[in-house]
Amino acid sequence: MIKAVLIDDDKNLREGMKKLLALFAPKIKIIGEADSVATGVETIDRLQPQVVFLDIQLNDGTGFDILEKIAEKSKAINSNIVFITAHEQYAIKAFRFSALDFLLKPVDPEELQKVIEKIEKVLINKNDYSHIDLLLENIRKNVDNFKRIALSTQDGIHLFDISDIIRCESEDNYTKFYIKDHKPILISKTLKEYEELLAQHNFERIHQSHLINLNYLRSYIKKDGGYLVMEDGSHLPISQRKRERLQNILKAM
Repeated sequence: MIKAVLIDDDKNLREGMKKLLALFAPKIKIIGEADSVATGVETIDRLQPQVVFLDIQLNDGTGFDILEKIAEKSKAINSNIVFITAHEQYAIKAFRFSALDFLLKPVDPEELQKVIEKIEKVLINKNDYSHIDLLLENIRKNVDNFKRIALSTQDGIHLFDISDIIRCESEDNYTKFYIKDHKPILISKTLKEYEELLAQHNFERIHQSHLINLNYLRSYIKKDGGYLVMEDGSHLPISQRKRERLQNILKAM
């Protein structure tokens, strides 16, 4: 069994979440509940759960306040955090950059099962939780242009400077990251998801299979249908519909 704590200031929502877990995630055992920042910190500190289901908006603060207080008190967070939110778009973006799981209200049973499957893998690998520190760093700064990203692989969660990502390549429903001074890593998310995340960081989708950091573009070769040469020596095709946009970008650079 996986021991979990549920923190939400709405008792009805807590009851509904417990029913969903019983039906669709029977391996999860709720060992404690809380309805505020103060009781949430005390409950986590006392029970040391493996998983915390945490609502963002609470009557006396936010779920982020709970994590900040635990980090201050214990110097480290040692639980898997799953945020539950209604519409916090800024927070959702921060979650994605930090490789943190979240569930949108009303909670979809299928999404819940996917999150639980990921948690089981994390517990087996005994990952650290440095990506939570990244989340808190981003939330504290309250800026939209994040500098680092957490990437979750089969062997753990890794943090990278976004500026060190050279390019991303689609492999079916996976994305392979090519990173400066690091071996390629494979992530179980689609290239489209990262295209949306990295759009503000000078990344450009040049092909169905390729997303590049324009800072690492070295040449645009027009022969053979046109292709790009990247700093890592890779030659990448350009789709027909992307050529005009890419040419305009290069003229402006």
